[in-house]
Amino acid sequence: MNVNVAIKAPEAPAEENVGAWLKLLARYRQPRLGRSVFELAVTLVPIVVFWAIAYISLINGFWFGLIAVVPAGIFLLRLFMIQHDCGHGSFFARRRLDDWTGRLIGVLTLTPYDYWRRAHAAHHATAGNLDERGVGDITTLTVEEYRALSPRGRLAYRLYRNPVVMFGIGPTFVFLLKQRLPFGMMKDGARPWISTMGTNLGIIALSALMIWAVGLVPFLVIHLPAVLIAGAAGIWLFYVQHQFEETHWSKGEDWKFPKAALHGASHYDLPLALRWLTGNIGIHHVHHLASRIPYYRLPEVLRDYPELASIGRITIRDSLSCVKLALWDERGGKLLSFREANALMAA
Repeated sequence: MNVNVAIKAPEAPAEENVGAWLKLLARYRQPRLGRSVFELAVTLVPIVVFWAIAYISLINGFWFGLIAVVPAGIFLLRLFMIQHDCGHGSFFARRRLDDWTGRLIGVLTLTPYDYWRRAHAAHHATAGNLDERGVGDITTLTVEEYRALSPRGRLAYRLYRNPVVMFGIGPTFVFLLKQRLPFGMMKDGARPWISTMGTNLGIIALSALMIWAVGLVPFLVIHLPAVLIAGAAGIWLFYVQHQFEETHWSKGEDWKFPKAALHGASHYDLPLALRWLTGNIGIHHVHHLASRIPYYRLPEVLRDYPELASIGRITIRDSLSCVKLALWDERGGKLLSFREANALMAA
């Protein structure tokens, strides 16, 4: 018998029992070195293979072969999930090894590791807290805050929330421009600067090497789209993991970490193949509750405690309707679309 299933779960994941899950989930925190090395290998090798397929297709005029850029981008996204686990110290559970693995991966994902890790830690510490928005989050206003904006302010927020901006222009801006400087941490000491400038130098060196090896045009035609595909998919996942109708936001003494973690993040219930390709990041509510669990052990938690699977569960079809959600209704306790919010304000 698996030792994990022998341990009784709380009777229900209600607010008064949420804290009990923290102790139960602690037993899943230990990574397996061999598995971690294997996960890194089966992510890096396909990136090289698909990149090579796209390159060979391009130089031989077989344009259809450029479709290989898409899986190259998806595996680059998976590589970011490994960087993400390194940031939580959960991939190898050896801080120096996690940090240097994350820094090297950051050159490929265009994400300065130490700078990103600090912002992401703030996101985990404050997710769902209306008093602590602004670091590592997708900007979310309440209905009342939106009502108080000027017409220009409302237009700016609507543009920011537009899917073309959020999932098209946004990834380009974030990964190619924003992360080249430590915005938000410009005065927070040397570490964010060292992280971003070191990553920038690594990106320049790697790009120069690749351009020397394959040429400028193949580099731009293959690598740039792969990075943007990975970035758009990553922002989409981050969006639907927190921007769903029944998510949780609160403030002041009403905000409690365990409840905000478990109910403020979704269980994005993806098909098995997509779950593997995205590093099980869809099991996001469990990840927020116990971020030191390696991503490849998250399915074990749902297997041993299936009652967690129904909390915040959304399917791919459900997630498509999340795009319209934009404003938090403090009275109703749910996210609303602009149309719903306007009807509420007019009532």
